Amino acid sequence: MTAVRFLARPLLASSFIVAGFDKFKNADDTAEQLSPVLRRAADALPVRVEEKTLARAVGATQLGAGLLFAFGKVPRFSASVLALTTALNTFVEWRTADIGSKGLRAERRARLLKNLSLVGGVLLASVDTAGRPGLAWRAQQLAADASRTAKTTMAANADAAKSATKAVKKAGRAISGGHA
Repeated sequence: MTAVRFLARPLLASSFIVAGFDKFKNADDTAEQLSPVLRRAADALPVRVEEKTLARAVGATQLGAGLLFAFGKVPRFSASVLALTTALNTFVEWRTADIGSKGLRAERRARLLKNLSLVGGVLLASVDTAGRPGLAWRAQQLAADASRTAKTTMAANADAAKSATKAVKKAGRAISGGHA
C-alpha cells in the first residue's frame, strides 16, 4: 500500500465511522429522520420495516464498512457500501431537513455538498485497484490470450494441412509414376 493510500483511507473513513457510530448509538434520532421516507415507501416494500432496527442496521453497516475501509480490508467493496449508505443518508437528510429560514437552507445545502463530496471520494476509492489490474482487465487479457492461441493453433494446423496435402500429392505422383 502506498503512503497516500495508507493516510487517505483512514482520513476518508473517519467521517463514516463517526457518522455510523452516531446513527447506531442514537437510533431513535435516526429512526425519526427515516420515518417520513419509510412511510412513503411502505406500500412498495414487501415487508414491514421497523424504523429503529433499520436505523441501527444503517449505522452498523456504515461503521463496519468505514472500519474495513480504514484498515484497507476489502477496500473496493467497503467503499461501495459506504457510497450506497451515504447516498441513502443524503437523500433522507435532503428530504427531512428543516428549511424554515435562510440559514437552515444554507446549512441543508452545505450538508448536501459535503455528502456528495464524500460519495464522490468513496466512488473513486471503489474503483481504485491500488496499481494492480482489476478483474475486468484480467478477463480481457485472458480472452485476448485465448484468441491469440487459437489463431496460432489454426495457422499451425493450416500449415500442417498444406504440408500433408503436398506429401499426399508427391506420394500419388511417385505411385502413379512407378506403375506406368
